[in-house]
Amino acid sequence: MRYPAGHKEAVREKVVKAASTALRRDGLAGVSIPALMKKAGLTHGAFYVHFGSRDELVAEAVQAAAQETASRVLDGDHGGLRAILEAYLSPEHVARPADGCVLAALGSEARQQPAPVRRAFAEVARGFLGHLQASVHPAGGSRPLSDDTLALAARMVGAVVLARLVDDQPLANQILKAAKRT
Repeated sequence: MRYPAGHKEAVREKVVKAASTALRRDGLAGVSIPALMKKAGLTHGAFYVHFGSRDELVAEAVQAAAQETASRVLDGDHGGLRAILEAYLSPEHVARPADGCVLAALGSEARQQPAPVRRAFAEVARGFLGHLQASVHPAGGSRPLSDDTLALAARMVGAVVLARLVDDQPLANQILKAAKRT
């Protein structure tokens, strides 16, 4: 049976999208290829038609997750830095890791991953810093990352991670508010 042009790419994109959500929700070790392929409506055997390895899929899913968050929160004219902080440091972002920043959801797991996955996380982290640099210093051109950009990035990611860990909604909200204020 012949498939229409673009079918293979569309299926690959569907699997990557499903993986990017599942990984942020369940962790890097919490997603099995058979379960993921079933969720995408495909057989386990079809995985190797689209990907050479699990690491290839995970690396691509990490990058896709970052692009999705960047387009929703960091890119374009969404109201500047204040709007970025409001969206990123929100109770909704904390409550929905499967739809949020891959750095806050999985960053602490990245160093234990194989090289292709670590490289994907490194690229995503540098991209996140670049987006913030452009918001903090909109007229800055291609200058090196500033200390205030680096501190802001650490504060943002750290606040979301802490807010998810405390298991106390009022304290989580206080963490988010404190991060926005400083």
